[in-house]
Amino acid sequence: MRKFREFKRIRTVLIVVAIIIAITSLFVSQQLVKDLSREEHSKMELFAEAYRTLDDADENTDLSLVLSVISGNQTIPIIVVGEDGDIKSWQNIEIRKADTLAFLSNYVEHMRALGNSIKIYYSDVDKNHFNEVCFDESLLLNRLTVYPYIQLGVVVLFVLIAIFALLSFKKTEQNRVWVGLSKETAHQLGTPISSLMAWTELLKDKYDDELIGEMEKDVDRLQMVAERFSKIGSLPEPVQADMVGVLDGVIDYVEHRSPATVRFVRKFPNPPVNAKVNASLFGWVVENICKNAVDAMNGKGTLTITLTEEKNHVVIDVADTGKGIAKNSWRSIFDPGYTTKERGWGLGLSLAKRIVTEYHKGKIYVAHSELAKGTTFRIELPK
Repeated sequence: MRKFREFKRIRTVLIVVAIIIAITSLFVSQQLVKDLSREEHSKMELFAEAYRTLDDADENTDLSLVLSVISGNQTIPIIVVGEDGDIKSWQNIEIRKADTLAFLSNYVEHMRALGNSIKIYYSDVDKNHFNEVCFDESLLLNRLTVYPYIQLGVVVLFVLIAIFALLSFKKTEQNRVWVGLSKETAHQLGTPISSLMAWTELLKDKYDDELIGEMEKDVDRLQMVAERFSKIGSLPEPVQADMVGVLDGVIDYVEHRSPATVRFVRKFPNPPVNAKVNASLFGWVVENICKNAVDAMNGKGTLTITLTEEKNHVVIDVADTGKGIAKNSWRSIFDPGYTTKERGWGLGLSLAKRIVTEYHKGKIYVAHSELAKGTTFRIELPK
């Protein structure tokens, strides 16, 4: 239990660190974009001043520096517009439509909407005559704006692929452990069960006692447990079965071995309620949930098993009046190794989920739980 919590804590810390790195990367890139944007705006102010100087120039004006500034812009899209809205010149713009003037006019409106325009007045007194320098962000600035998101997307995709690969590998390893453990358990149980069956037959010949019959039932039970373990790892074909009969058999067994202070309540419709199940394996699931419920109630309370039939599913609810489960643990309880018992292995509910989801294509989950009031487990099986 403690190791499981430490693993969850480490995973959470790693996720938080990854988020901080991503946010920091975006923040730094946005600062670079802002700095470059301010630099480009300063260049456009210099360009506008050069253009005003060019308009005011006479035959004695040295235009070498002015022309150098104007021709030096090789990256920022620029359109110079007259006071009457006519296009006077443009730079670094790829014309994408046959109607050049219409395209440039629309582009000018886009630049103005971004606030990227500088008016060049012919004189400080006359504000009615001017040229307007409209500009857009350079290709480099646009790429720098988008690149961090592309980079983060690639990193996230790589991380997701890595996590998926690790989880697949982990699941494969878990499956191998499950199968190996189950097969070995079935093999080890086989010999003593055979011996017990032989001793039971010998005792029946010598003694006619009710206890012999009970021993025989327990031996049969052991044989069924060994059969269940032997089926883990294989794909036993589910067959159509009456769920009332399956549940009655399991509940009778658990009730017979539970304290008298535990009251079992069965809410079943009139049989048959059919579903495709492997009765041996599915009985294991219900038995495991019922035993956990008895433990959660400390041997005193009410255990209610409800069977309902829906259009496409058969639903089994197992509700106890025990100590309940915290909501943040509703999903964790099905993880291998998760247990609240001092001597528990944390494998029962994990194995139950595997049997329901993989062998029966159904669902098992905590439908409702309140601390100190009880828990309801729900199993949904396709009809």
